[in-house]
Amino acid sequence: MSDRAGAAYHERLRVPLRWWAQGTMFVATIWLAVVVAVPGPTPWIVTGVALGLLAVGLFSYGDARVVVDRDSFRAGRARIDLRHVGAATALDAAETNRVAGRDADVRAFLLLRPYVKRSVRVEITDRADPAPYWLVSSRHPQALADALAAARDAQQ
Repeated sequence: MSDRAGAAYHERLRVPLRWWAQGTMFVATIWLAVVVAVPGPTPWIVTGVALGLLAVGLFSYGDARVVVDRDSFRAGRARIDLRHVGAATALDAAETNRVAGRDADVRAFLLLRPYVKRSVRVEITDRADPAPYWLVSSRHPQALADALAAARDAQQ
């Protein structure tokens, strides 16, 4: 969470370190299986490709950004003008599970990451938008909700 290029709130939902460790151990297992079965440089080529795929996959999945600036709210690839943003509510882990599961609306926009347990529910006031709310993972849900409220109030 930092102030970047005029953003009131900026967060990147990076994957946790343990995912990198588990991925590396998986690639090591692939290397071991291939090095025993195939002679020559093939195991190293397969391992290099597997490590490259792992890095691209984890970097791209963990590159989801949540940004509030003076006129918009961005969550991942989605963007909405602040004039269409309603109330923002910080949710704890249990509330996030309930809102993302049993009480979910199928029309809602979700940017959820399994390794981030808390979230913010953001009401959408644009009648033309089919999504009634956005549910966005955040490591700092109260700070995100406060930034949305402050940015929205500053616009009015």
